[in-house]
Amino acid sequence: MADSGLSIGQVAQRTGLSVHTLRLYEREGLLASEVRRDGSGRRVYSAWDVEWLVNCVKFRASGMPLSTIGQLAQLVREGSGNEAERLELLRDHRRHIIERLKQLRDCLELIDGKVASYEQHLSAGGSGDPWQQQPRPAPEEHTGCGPSLVGRT
Repeated sequence: MADSGLSIGQVAQRTGLSVHTLRLYEREGLLASEVRRDGSGRRVYSAWDVEWLVNCVKFRASGMPLSTIGQLAQLVREGSGNEAERLELLRDHRRHIIERLKQLRDCLELIDGKVASYEQHLSAGGSGDPWQQQPRPAPEEHTGCGPSLVGRT
């Protein structure tokens, strides 16, 4: 089947997406090209389809909504002439990722501080409560680690 394309099962294995998800992506217009069918009506995916789907996996992992992937896929299906729109979608999502990375760095700093506090606490014999010994950020300094992390061990 390598010369004629890949089956839905093969694409699922290569992308990590389930067969159900692949069908959903097709139904929702998230693919950048029409999926061909063989003489028996089975889906036949191209290398380009697999490449697009691998990108979609990364887009989703980065928090890109399915609706945005759909918009991008539609623009790609339309062909050249809309590159500025594609660029703007990608720039918008890039800004989202940069903001999320800032939030995650702040969260990592909190966790690193707590780890250091507990390590010091345990190496000193474990007296007192290490959570109480490390200053907590003021509420206005909270930047997205989630309220469930503030004030809890």
